Amino acid sequence: MEKQLNIGVLISGSGSNLQSILDACSAGKLKARVACVVSNRNDAYGLERARKAGIPALHLDHRAYSGREAYDEALVATLREFEVELVVLAGFMRIITGVLLEAFPMAVMNIHPALLPAFPGLHAQRQALEYGAKVAGCTVHFVDCGTDTGPIIMQSAVPVLEGDTDETLSARIQKEEHRIYPEAIRLYSEGLLAVDGRKVTIGA
Repeated sequence: MEKQLNIGVLISGSGSNLQSILDACSAGKLKARVACVVSNRNDAYGLERARKAGIPALHLDHRAYSGREAYDEALVATLREFEVELVVLAGFMRIITGVLLEAFPMAVMNIHPALLPAFPGLHAQRQALEYGAKVAGCTVHFVDCGTDTGPIIMQSAVPVLEGDTDETLSARIQKEEHRIYPEAIRLYSEGLLAVDGRKVTIGA
């Protein structure tokens, strides 16, 4: 049987991107399997999504640790327990430290609801609307120690329409997130991503 990449998904909320990854795995579109789902919040609906899919769903409360590094040490230990090879952030509302990044070098991915480097950080859709941007979108990138500054893997553009609100723009961007995040994971799982400094090259 062909080896599958073990993915660990970190969440804090509803887990809609997690669901798109689970669906891609179950449809056989990825040479990967979700080995575990970890949330810093016990009430995150994404944990229920994982349970329904028969995947270990773990609550790791950040408030039980002395600081970010201590929490990330516990995260690393948990991910190692499930033999995770790629860490996928899917609405994980925690700042990642070097502890996690050093344990998984160039193997931590995130998706951001903007065309980076524009509008990093929180409320990216609102930032785009307030700035008067005509085009928004989403970006899959490798994570580094900055805020949404890691090497870009894939992007998808979404037009900003007259009368758009946070909610309407977010909904259209999210559809693209659900499309490109599993695709970026597929490319990684098939060894088709090469990183040289800031540049990510997609192989044939």
